[in-house]
Amino acid sequence: MPLKCIRSRRVVTPDGVQEASIHIRDGRIEHVAPYEEVPDGAELDEAGDAVVMAGLVDSHVHINEPGRTDWEGFETATRAAAAGGVTTLVDMPLNSVPATTTTKGFQAKLDAAHGKCHVDVGFWGGVVPGNTDALAALYEAGVLGFKCFLSPSGVDEFQNVSPADLEEAMPVLSELDAVLLCHAELPSVLEDAAQVWQHGNPRHYGLYLASRPRSAEDQAIALMAELSQRFDTRVHIVHVSSATALPFIERAKARGARLTAESCTHYLYFGSDDVAEGATEFKCAPPIRPRGNADELWKALRDGCLDLVATDHSPSPPELKCLDTGRFDEAWGGIASLQLLLPVLWTAARARGHKLEDVAQWASSAPARLAGISERKGSLRPGSDADIVIWDPDAEFTVDAQSLQHRHKLTPYDGRRLQGVVHKTYLRGEVVYDDGNFAHPTGKPLLNPQTPTP
Repeated sequence: MPLKCIRSRRVVTPDGVQEASIHIRDGRIEHVAPYEEVPDGAELDEAGDAVVMAGLVDSHVHINEPGRTDWEGFETATRAAAAGGVTTLVDMPLNSVPATTTTKGFQAKLDAAHGKCHVDVGFWGGVVPGNTDALAALYEAGVLGFKCFLSPSGVDEFQNVSPADLEEAMPVLSELDAVLLCHAELPSVLEDAAQVWQHGNPRHYGLYLASRPRSAEDQAIALMAELSQRFDTRVHIVHVSSATALPFIERAKARGARLTAESCTHYLYFGSDDVAEGATEFKCAPPIRPRGNADELWKALRDGCLDLVATDHSPSPPELKCLDTGRFDEAWGGIASLQLLLPVLWTAARARGHKLEDVAQWASSAPARLAGISERKGSLRPGSDADIVIWDPDAEFTVDAQSLQHRHKLTPYDGRRLQGVVHKTYLRGEVVYDDGNFAHPTGKPLLNPQTPTP
């Protein structure tokens, strides 16, 4: 195939931001050359001063198909991803029916995704009570790792696990060298805290905060850190919201536990003071905490205690958010934000003095490593897939929810002023998004690299 070149005076490479010309052949990066180097006959995309960066990898997305496609689906979610410069996402094993807890459920996912994806999609499998014997087969079938909940997930088909369940599953995961992602809130603490709903106004966000206290998250993370070290199992804590949990993560890493952790854009951008009475579009679990908490999460990202940033994109039909009553105790918990990962993260990061390289690390290379796909995804280097986003970090825009590609437009970012406009997204060297225009879906399923080729 003919050589393609994408060049810019601001290319984010593993060695920093530099002027460069990216040479692409057969969907892969062949060479990162000096800016002036464009071979005769090459097809050139001149980006000028726009930023050229590896496509983002969102490792925490709920697509919900099959079974709850009225919530979200592969076609709409991946369109939103492409429009936001996300070239790879990893789908969570729950909220779809069936859940991805058996090879049959995984095959249903693959069948549902076929021909619909605008970007590449990987899949997490699920650890639930009683499915330990299915884990090895799921991993061999191609899931990139596994996810569990310590507290109730909110859907019947994905039950939360007990410490005994984990003690049964973790030796298997350790033998597979598969990562276990964990929603870390301790159910016993949540059960006690739920009594707050008996008194007070359920439209008041402070009551919801009290119903999911920091201690539930802190104690759960401490438990998972101990289990990770005891069984020598790779554990990743998803959506860390509580700054008081950070010392548990730091100590576990210092002791040599194979532990990583993420936070999410909404915990880094919002504070609880942003949430008006009855504004259930902000409801998520764990909850968005007071403003000073976000400052501590940013320090943890800077210092490496937190490894990456994801969206935890978890939309639902608007009626499930109980907008008419504004009751936080009854509303579905989940925030729609997949398309906005880059501008939200960049807006908040830039305000704190962080650089383009930091955003690329937190939202591209680190999540690719978590998912075990860093040989192909997450950085601009020879041999990697030519997954590229071209964007303007200086351009500002106001979020118009109706312009988002998510199936449901409700988002707490509506009306927010953000920096960072995505102009073009490449998947394996082909344009999949170009200033509002989408190509035919060419995304592929990303299977565990250890999966045998059929």
